[in-house]
Amino acid sequence: MTAIDLSVPLDLTDIRPRPTGFVHDTLTIAGRALRAVPRDLAAVIPPVLIAFFFFIVNLATLKSLTEGTIHGFDYTAFQMATAILLGVTGVSRAPALVLDVQNGYLDRLLLTPVSRLSILLGHMIADVLVAAALTVPILALGFALGVRFEAGLLGMLGFVVLAAAWSLAFAGFGYAIALKTGNPTAVQSSFLLFFPFLFLTTSYVPRSQLTPWLDKVAACNPVTYILEGLRSLALTGWQWDDLAKAVVAIGAVALVSMSMCFGALRGRVKQQ
Repeated sequence: MTAIDLSVPLDLTDIRPRPTGFVHDTLTIAGRALRAVPRDLAAVIPPVLIAFFFFIVNLATLKSLTEGTIHGFDYTAFQMATAILLGVTGVSRAPALVLDVQNGYLDRLLLTPVSRLSILLGHMIADVLVAAALTVPILALGFALGVRFEAGLLGMLGFVVLAAAWSLAFAGFGYAIALKTGNPTAVQSSFLLFFPFLFLTTSYVPRSQLTPWLDKVAACNPVTYILEGLRSLALTGWQWDDLAKAVVAIGAVALVSMSMCFGALRGRVKQQ
């Protein structure tokens, strides 16, 4: 046993928290965000119920009209992509992050050696997993209504991946608002940004059925290409052109949203 000479004053200036590494920080924050999901089911259940509602109502309203106009058209599979986007868009841990801003937890976290990048990436990993999980009940409803994937099991997996990637791309706007304002109401209203993008597109009928002016607007709308990419997997199989356009559209939105949210994080860090 080594004796400690208490007559010699200890140099406490060298006692500092040590960094644990980027991967460890990211996984720790992701784990914390995921553990909070069961305690915050109000943030994930309503989007699924909304998706169910619009899925069923749109089928009841427009299926006979659309399939009667376009021979051999599967309107149920067509509408499932719209339901999926309604279910996963705006679902993120941004409201939880804004609570961390309000109660001072984020400020205390920024005083530690934790990687600043990990703070957002950890939440985003949780977002991707939650979004992927939310597609499952919507897909199950689609299967119960007779949807069959022409692209097979791998196509169904690609469908989930595309939906989760879009959810993450849009979530960047919520994180930017959370870090910039610290206002939960502003974060919750960020979903309203999605409505013009959804309705000014092929959310209800194919582009061939749109009026000329709406067709031109839909052609400039990134959500149009995401919907077409998702639908191709269910309706026609592996259409690489449609899938490539969907990936580019998601990437373009992500470039804007991620630039905003990481810029907001840098601004928050500078305040410390």
